[in-house]
Amino acid sequence: LIMSSAMWKWTCLVSYLLLSTTVSPLGRQQPLHPKRPFITFTGDQAEGNFNHLVVDERTGHIYLGAVNRIYKLSSDLKVLVTHQTGPDEDNPKCYPPRIVQTCNEPLTPTNNINKMLLIDYKENRLIACGSLYQGICKLLRLDDLFKLGEPFHKKEHYLSGVNESGSVFGVIVSYSNMDDKLFIATAVDGKPEYFPTISSRKLTKNSEADGMFAYVFHDEFVASMIKIPSDTFTIIPDFDIYYIYGFSSGNFVYFLTLQPEMISPPGSTTKEQVYTSKLVRLCKEDTAFNSYVEVPIGCEKNGVEYRLLQAAYLSKAGAILARSLGVGPEDDILFTVFSKGQKRKMKSLDESALCIFVLKKINDRIKDRLQSCYRGEGTLDLAWLKVKDIPCSSALLTIDDNFCGLDMNAPLGVSSMVRGLPIFTEDGDRMTSVIAYVYKNHSLAFVGTKSGKLKK
Repeated sequence: LIMSSAMWKWTCLVSYLLLSTTVSPLGRQQPLHPKRPFITFTGDQAEGNFNHLVVDERTGHIYLGAVNRIYKLSSDLKVLVTHQTGPDEDNPKCYPPRIVQTCNEPLTPTNNINKMLLIDYKENRLIACGSLYQGICKLLRLDDLFKLGEPFHKKEHYLSGVNESGSVFGVIVSYSNMDDKLFIATAVDGKPEYFPTISSRKLTKNSEADGMFAYVFHDEFVASMIKIPSDTFTIIPDFDIYYIYGFSSGNFVYFLTLQPEMISPPGSTTKEQVYTSKLVRLCKEDTAFNSYVEVPIGCEKNGVEYRLLQAAYLSKAGAILARSLGVGPEDDILFTVFSKGQKRKMKSLDESALCIFVLKKINDRIKDRLQSCYRGEGTLDLAWLKVKDIPCSSALLTIDDNFCGLDMNAPLGVSSMVRGLPIFTEDGDRMTSVIAYVYKNHSLAFVGTKSGKLKK
């Protein structure tokens, strides 16, 4: 969950409540102590905001990424261990960072804002990436937060210079007989020549191995990455792709994004900038990223468009919701929160909607688009890669549900929006986060709001 600082107090409470409820004989969840005040944790106010939170599914321990510090908490929010990550002498204009080569810019004490926090269960370690030195990551032992490794010797060790806490999202793809992969998606803050916006990296067993965070594949012409062309910034100077959520399902990795776009309003001869929410899909095994496809997503209720993605969470349908949607109970469902409109990313309107998407239906739309493009119909239709007018090439091949692309017709955009099913709207207190799970065949969702309220 990525939220404003005002919401972190209830975020920690939710973690506690989810870990400390009991089930009555009637199946209702009841607090162990109905009149007991909420348990809270407050860090050192001088260090600034909390940024990210992950819970170890095996132990219930909570790992909290903050400015200059990583906390390990018990399930009742007692501090077990802390690890200091900053501040340190740095300058955001130093690239490559000064720990690779000398920098002539003046160095000042700089905070380290936690930008990504992931649990690597297979190797029992925490991946904690921060804003210092153009974005490097530490690998910390889960038990005591001992630093196992901190790769910084190669260009690919630097993820992004953005210092916003919601600028990076990572998804681990795990294997039983080989090293895992880490898919990293990040805003690039006007530096596309330095940073790929999406890449897949090696997660080696040895935290200090030379290949840690190296691209899964990289030669002179092809690499496991997508870069935003510099030409894109001549059209939209502040262009960037903001990654809201990511997950893996089946043979694919998905990211949910928010990105600016230039459109011509009806009846107008000039273009204006809006924001479009898009789902990005890649095959787990695609080392050349030929499988990159993105599709716009949004929601509408009573004629009101909700197009600015705020948060998302992957869950299962459950038997009851599945019946109403015409899918199986184990089918993947995306719970999403959108705010109204398309124009105000940084100051979203308070009107918001909770909507659900059936992942299979999005994949079906992507498959239809791939099939039509490989029949030679239309263009690649991906404006930000400057390929909007490149026609699709015809090829005789069968495209099934798991097709992973060729070195043609890629990357590919879907032009028509997939609409979610609106299930709840809020007009005065914008929804900003969501989690969901299945309980006794019912789908339950917890939604957090701008003012710090929790809705079940």
